[in-house]
Amino acid sequence: MPSNKTVSREDWFQAHKAHLSREKELTRFRDRIAAERRELPWLKMRKDYVFETEQGPKKLAGLFAGKSQLIVYHFMFGPGADYRCEGWSFLADHIDGANQHLKHHDVSLVVVARAPLAELLPYKLRMGWKFDWVSSYASDFNFDMQVSFTDKQIAAGDTTYNFDQRPRKSKDLPGASVFYRDEAGDIFLTFMTRARGGDPLIGAYHYLDMTPKGRNETGPYHGLMDWVRLHDEYQDKSKSQESCCG
Repeated sequence: MPSNKTVSREDWFQAHKAHLSREKELTRFRDRIAAERRELPWLKMRKDYVFETEQGPKKLAGLFAGKSQLIVYHFMFGPGADYRCEGWSFLADHIDGANQHLKHHDVSLVVVARAPLAELLPYKLRMGWKFDWVSSYASDFNFDMQVSFTDKQIAAGDTTYNFDQRPRKSKDLPGASVFYRDEAGDIFLTFMTRARGGDPLIGAYHYLDMTPKGRNETGPYHGLMDWVRLHDEYQDKSKSQESCCG
């Protein structure tokens, strides 16, 4: 149990009022960062990538689905992968709720992974996700977006991720990339976020950050891997105790 001190109502009120001013500073700072993000330079896309989708092959332009803005979430799922990442599945659990509104605000959102579509769809069905999940298996898209790396790159230590060039062992890493398509049909990469840049997309964390125990990530990894499970693999502790002790 947290060991915070208990105080009078007036002291409680004044402490929380003082903290609110800090919260407002953070909100205003976040607004400034978002405005700066919108002013960043763009990169024109020169390649004509093709993706495998449930509706058949589509080029990058087709993923916009008639919108001018496209958010791509890069899911860690390589060809033949024998694991299902709890962390990135945790983030993916938050997509459908937001996407109900994004699609009505000139934004298309798709999830992309390197594994063939035939490997992705059974997992999508198991998780009950509704978002569009497409495969970049036949293109260089993931590699050009610097979220996937070839064996040669890994062996040479030539792996750049999150604007940081250093040796890495993982063939696939997560992140989000944002694109804009103008009236002439030209496509631009406007922003990318990697690593913990995906935290703002995880609504459950914002709920936990309001609670006394916070994220409570106190296990060996000191991160979400201490407690997050695939949402169909959680066990009710009380029922487990009853079954083994009763």
